[in-house]
Amino acid sequence: MTHPSLGLPPSSLTTGFPEAADRLRTQGRRLATRAVEVAANEDPTYADRIGEAGLRNLLEDARVFIDRLALCVAGDDSHWLREFADQTATVYRRRGISLDDVIKLFEGIRASVRSVLTAEELAPADAALDASIEVFRFHRRLAGDARKRNPIIAAIYKGG
Repeated sequence: MTHPSLGLPPSSLTTGFPEAADRLRTQGRRLATRAVEVAANEDPTYADRIGEAGLRNLLEDARVFIDRLALCVAGDDSHWLREFADQTATVYRRRGISLDDVIKLFEGIRASVRSVLTAEELAPADAALDASIEVFRFHRRLAGDARKRNPIIAAIYKGG
């Protein structure tokens, strides 16, 4: 992370692939729809667990994530998506959506942007998606994530 007060140059949105970022932004709705479809096709229980309202929310969230991914591709820096993922992890916990499901959404975004980006432009996109998935995996291990618990561990904690 660059910081001007430390003598480092500020982040630039032209060091990467600004044209590719424009393509991501203009086709954001189509890519977000495809990402949710890929995530739902990967797991047959995905749509049932999240519900129709949750899928609509994930569709809008995917558009925002794709906008952040466009910043990462334009600046060749994964900071924008990684930090945004760190800030939104608690929102999914509050909504009762497992971070594993959000990770599936990110894998759907990875699959959908392959139709828009070239192989060279995919490198910063993959790096940003990988960094964000690592953030979600870190937050997934914290208590309160809406995922299936080990029944033996749950019985031990209940005390009976």
